Amino acid sequence: MKATGAAETSERGFRLLWWTRRRSVLLDGALALASAAECGGQGVVFAGRTGLPVWLVVVPCALAGLALIVRRRWPLAVILLSIGLLPANMGAMLALVGLYTLASTEAPRRIIGTLAAMQGVGSVIVVALLMESDEGLKQQALPAWFTPLVSVLFGVASVVPPVLLGMYVRARRRLVESLRDRAHGLERELALLAERAEERAEWARGEERRRIAREMHDVVAHRVSLMVVHAAALQAVTAKDPEKAAKNAALIGDMGRQALTELRTMLGVLRAHEKNSRQDAPSRLAEIAASARAQAPAPGAEHAGAQERGPSLTQLAALVDQSRAAGMTVDLSVEGEPRGYAEQVESTAYRVVQEALTNVHKHAAGASAEVRLAHRDGEVAVLVQNAPPSGGGGARLPSGGNGLIGMKERVTALGGGFVSGPTDAGGFRVSAVIPDRRPAPD
Repeated sequence: MKATGAAETSERGFRLLWWTRRRSVLLDGALALASAAECGGQGVVFAGRTGLPVWLVVVPCALAGLALIVRRRWPLAVILLSIGLLPANMGAMLALVGLYTLASTEAPRRIIGTLAAMQGVGSVIVVALLMESDEGLKQQALPAWFTPLVSVLFGVASVVPPVLLGMYVRARRRLVESLRDRAHGLERELALLAERAEERAEWARGEERRRIAREMHDVVAHRVSLMVVHAAALQAVTAKDPEKAAKNAALIGDMGRQALTELRTMLGVLRAHEKNSRQDAPSRLAEIAASARAQAPAPGAEHAGAQERGPSLTQLAALVDQSRAAGMTVDLSVEGEPRGYAEQVESTAYRVVQEALTNVHKHAAGASAEVRLAHRDGEVAVLVQNAPPSGGGGARLPSGGNGLIGMKERVTALGGGFVSGPTDAGGFRVSAVIPDRRPAPD
């Protein structure tokens, strides 16, 4: 296709009047000269038959034959000129080439049919008159139907072939143009599809980066926040209560080791994703990070056996105890009977509570918090709200503003609803309702 397009561009670079190709100029010139020679020769015969001066007949006839030079521009004029020359029995090439040219253009079919009928009827009449005036035919005993039959055959032969050939060329040209347009359309569609594929790939890469960032934020931010809170408490009680300071220092070290373990696990997942791109890194990252969180012991507790599942709603009590150990007053209440939710549902609900408590440590130091968990038909609801901050000089914790966004993305991805905002009492509330997506029994 590219080679063809290059050839077409080269041909279109030529322009002379109405011709766009050099070979078209040569062809039309040759046809015009042949038609002029034909009309000139027939003009000599016509002058001898009528007794007119030869030059007076040959010159106009030759000029009329040259009209084929404009057949591409004015094919209708060429046909009308050939019809005008019919009584003189000349212009056969004008008629043939003119009808072919007109039939190959986009002229209406009724015009083509009308002019072809005029040319055909004229040819029948002229041939019939010539046969009637031929002395040699008169001397032969020919049947009455011979002259009409031959005249009709000559008329049909002079009209039907050029018209059919011209219509075939027009249909073929339309087909080629439609195929070319379709090819150009396919090229545009392919370019558009490639552009959209690149956009989707870029979106997928961005979505994967956001998921990885959300996983790292959820897994690490909570422990690091508690470490900062304990460090501030350690600084405050070091001189007054060395025993409590030692306890806080042990908690900080324990949480730091857990955070490093989880970070190392995440980095291992990312490296594994580079080696095997077919695996779903975000989901695998969530699974392993959740498993690491489940395996990490609570501050001050004995190391328990590793668990295979990720964070679940049964671990909310341990999560609340971690915040209580950091000095926060947290009230946990559970409504309804626990159900076997899908692991992703329980993990999302757990992390909503985790991130909400982390935000309380960051932005409402010294405030009490309330955690509510409700088991309902077909859904699980969690609510975390805190009282206004007490105004004490708590530890200053940095915030990237991604916690609420990550919680909302997790909940909405499961088809749930998420609401967050300040309360009338001056505190803050985080609420999520997550539909139950338990797998169907086999």
